[in-house]
Amino acid sequence: MCGIAGWVSYGRDLTRHSEELEAMVATMACRGPDAGGVWRGGHAALGHRRLAVIDLEGGRQPMVAEDGGQVPAVISYSGEVYNFRELRDELRSRGHAFRTASDTEVVLRAYLEWGEGFAARLNGMFAFAIWDTRTQELLLVRDRLGVKPLFYHVTEDGVLFGSEHKAITAHPAVEAAVDADGLREVFGLTMTPGHAVLRGLREVLPGGIVRVSRDGVRRSRYWRLESRRHTDDLATTVRTVREILEDTVRRQLISDVPLCSLLSGGLDSSAVTALAARGLAEETGEKVRTFSVDFVGHSERFRPNAVWESPDAPFVADAVRHIGADHEDIVLDNADLLSPDVRGAVRRALDLPTVTGDMEYSLYLLFKAIRSRSTVALSGESADELFGGYSHFHDPEAVRSATFPWHLPYRRAGGQDALRAVGLWDGLELGDYIDQRYKEAIAEIPDLDGESPEEARMREISYLHLTRFVTFLLDRKDRISMAVGLEVRVPFCDHRLVEYVFNAPWAMKTFDGREKSLLRAATEDLLPRSIVERKKSPYPSTQDLNYEIALRERVAALAGGDSPVLDLVDRRGLRGLLDRPPGTFSIGGPYSARAVLERLIDLDQWVREDGVRLAGGIR
Repeated sequence: MCGIAGWVSYGRDLTRHSEELEAMVATMACRGPDAGGVWRGGHAALGHRRLAVIDLEGGRQPMVAEDGGQVPAVISYSGEVYNFRELRDELRSRGHAFRTASDTEVVLRAYLEWGEGFAARLNGMFAFAIWDTRTQELLLVRDRLGVKPLFYHVTEDGVLFGSEHKAITAHPAVEAAVDADGLREVFGLTMTPGHAVLRGLREVLPGGIVRVSRDGVRRSRYWRLESRRHTDDLATTVRTVREILEDTVRRQLISDVPLCSLLSGGLDSSAVTALAARGLAEETGEKVRTFSVDFVGHSERFRPNAVWESPDAPFVADAVRHIGADHEDIVLDNADLLSPDVRGAVRRALDLPTVTGDMEYSLYLLFKAIRSRSTVALSGESADELFGGYSHFHDPEAVRSATFPWHLPYRRAGGQDALRAVGLWDGLELGDYIDQRYKEAIAEIPDLDGESPEEARMREISYLHLTRFVTFLLDRKDRISMAVGLEVRVPFCDHRLVEYVFNAPWAMKTFDGREKSLLRAATEDLLPRSIVERKKSPYPSTQDLNYEIALRERVAALAGGDSPVLDLVDRRGLRGLLDRPPGTFSIGGPYSARAVLERLIDLDQWVREDGVRLAGGIR
């Protein structure tokens, strides 16, 4: 996986500027605990921190290409390319020689062979920078779904870039500051592509290329979702989904370090785990190792609600028995979730206030526990966005509403009401901002001639999830996993699967009258009936009232002090929110009023402890 950072300055000799680059690279140490390196050459300096997964000895970076004693290009690379073996064979047939067994060298050689068009040949999750010494140009490239993050900041004579915000703000020329639009992204749940929240930073778009030269910065896309007519019948579609899934899981089992699977007892993670178990049994004869997260007393305390219908534990047990996994539960309590060290580590990993609150803290603790036993994990992330798993895909009111479909549960769960109560909804003009971003998103969706209005609307909703909501989830998972040096792979983000399922008609995706019909049909032979029939249940959140009480105490302390947050919120409204009865904020998740409380606590710490300045233009 790794972390990358770098600097291009056409007005400086960067061989004389070592401290700045080293400070940038040092912020990536958690992403790459195994090794680090820098390369400097005139107007470019590239840095790297490595988590060794493939070719443990030969894959050190930054990596240079050598041809006839010359160095035509240098790469700093993060991620995995799953078809690197096929590409290496093709490049060898074209005369390229390889010094290592790493996918990094394959990517570098592919650039030398095919130029900028090489990116479309890659299957994987990746973010990398290539400095072409011949043209004195930098190429920043990101994978199609945006699994791996990559940010940049345009300077007066070049660019700074890095895997995370902190790599860029470590440079003395860049201030960590947030303006009103940045806060609107934090509180508005719009997940605007390219928006990096911090002022002056941008995100390389998923499927995007940023080329930096003396003439400036040029942005382009080598991939985007396209609408195509789906001609396969139902049986063929189900079979094709299964075939692509089998192939992508098989590819993602490649690793020179211990590998495991995340298992929640839901359809998505169980399907990935079952396919991984089959693949490992055939290749090595080993059992798949699995991990899940739970909370002390959660099953006994659990009460069904609009978000969670059932606890995970019984379904995890069913999956483990059926698949034959080597399983371990990671069980957490309130002290774990409320630990200042944990919360600070998560906030620093995200470079932002949390969006889902305790979910992010438990995810960090889960990944930290896994990392002591494994280096690579498979995940079922993104299946809900792809196959239509969320309840709002199937809620007529959400489907009809002229806004992002996840804003209906945001309203129902009390999140919008809480923002209004504390004055942030009106103060940040969130309604207008969300409406603007929604219209921009709808305008970019590719039409399909002859599609019925109902099918066209569901295509829109699928597109919004695959270009907005999923990028938030992927960024969260990447940042938190890499904070402990764990690589998480996401088979459902294989672009072949995404392109195919995106274009399958909604009527086919719900042919059995339920959510995720195609995925269920494609994998039901691998799973116990309890999981095949289980209703969608999100990643778990604690329902312990004592957790809510502790949050209330922290927000009350914030409200009674001199927090910079008080310059943004209505104090009376904040106190009124806290006066609501105990149990009001027992339900977590990104849409909830409880998550708003968590975000306010984090915003305070983000400014006070992490040094982020609230910039002008914020009331």
